[in-house]
Amino acid sequence: MRGRILFVVNETYFFMTHRLPVARAMLAAGWEVHVAAPDDHVWAPVGFTVETLKTEGFHFHRIPLSRRGRNPFQEVRTLLAIWQLSRRLRPDIIHLLTIKPVIYGGLVARVARVPAMVSTITGLGQMFVESGLVTALVRSLIIWLYRFALAHPNARIIVQNSHDAEVLADPGALDRQRVRLIRGSGVNLEEFTRTTSPQGAAIVVLPARLIWEKGVREFVTAAELLQQRGCDARLVLVGDTQTSNPRAVPSRQIEAWVADGIIEWWGRRTDMPEVFAQSAIVCLPTTYGEGVPKVLLEAAAAGRPIIASDIPGCREVVRDGENGLLVPKSDPHALADAIFQLTHDPKLRAQMGQRGREIAESDFGEAQVVRQTLEIYDEVAPANSP
Repeated sequence: MRGRILFVVNETYFFMTHRLPVARAMLAAGWEVHVAAPDDHVWAPVGFTVETLKTEGFHFHRIPLSRRGRNPFQEVRTLLAIWQLSRRLRPDIIHLLTIKPVIYGGLVARVARVPAMVSTITGLGQMFVESGLVTALVRSLIIWLYRFALAHPNARIIVQNSHDAEVLADPGALDRQRVRLIRGSGVNLEEFTRTTSPQGAAIVVLPARLIWEKGVREFVTAAELLQQRGCDARLVLVGDTQTSNPRAVPSRQIEAWVADGIIEWWGRRTDMPEVFAQSAIVCLPTTYGEGVPKVLLEAAAAGRPIIASDIPGCREVVRDGENGLLVPKSDPHALADAIFQLTHDPKLRAQMGQRGREIAESDFGEAQVVRQTLEIYDEVAPANSP
């Protein structure tokens, strides 16, 4: 065994969809791979279990972590669980993903003297885009906690877009010298391939977790505006909703839109290459504090033109006028105009799709992300882990 790496993440399924190639590469290189996460699998498909990790050769450790909880006693339990696990495993590298693991794991890594720490900021989340006094206070607290959590003496901080680094560096939450930019989680270029756009009425898909911040309301309003203009495009939501998430779009609301003939709802799909093959345009009018949305990487690799919000994260993938169109966030009229333009210009769609595939191949392949991540591990790995 060359060494032991511990990943701490807030969702096991997120780890499998966004970090599996990196973990496989570490395992193949002779590292012992451990994953700590809650086992409730909120956004996972039916039937997903932690046994999936074990079949990959990874070691799974359940930790009591609530993604949105603010109960101080629960948060202390989470902190202690990560501390106890770190003391027991004594990893050579700890890799922390998503906000709470980054903060709690960063504090633990310093106190428990874990030799090396890598933290990935997978987007700043809703707290950094919402307004209001309470949100501002929570945001200030998060920045203050980041300042301590990211101060490990042998650390690297991975950001997915340069905007997030600046937002955290300006108030002193991180050291710019330790920041490394890796734009997203990569895409499997063999699984997602370019196909010919289907004939007939253009299908425009919004594939996402169905929370309001992903632009669902704007998408539906754009669908209504397009119908008023006589556009025959079919606008489709692809994804599921969760009753446990207060920001989730209620299923009864989606069903009402479907009943009114405004949109279609294809539900949760695990065959995304086929979804893209059936679609003409991929749309993500998000207002969320994104890192780099993986679905946009997949859409680009599948050769589909993209319409997305003109915000950090989306800009990393969409080159306005090249492989898609960027529209102002929270503007359903601009969104409708962009959809109308592309649905009525098949030649432009084909050109943008081809350019998107080229961008995916040059900038966002999984192999490239794995190589960049392993180079960061090499920067911080202890001397006894060659």
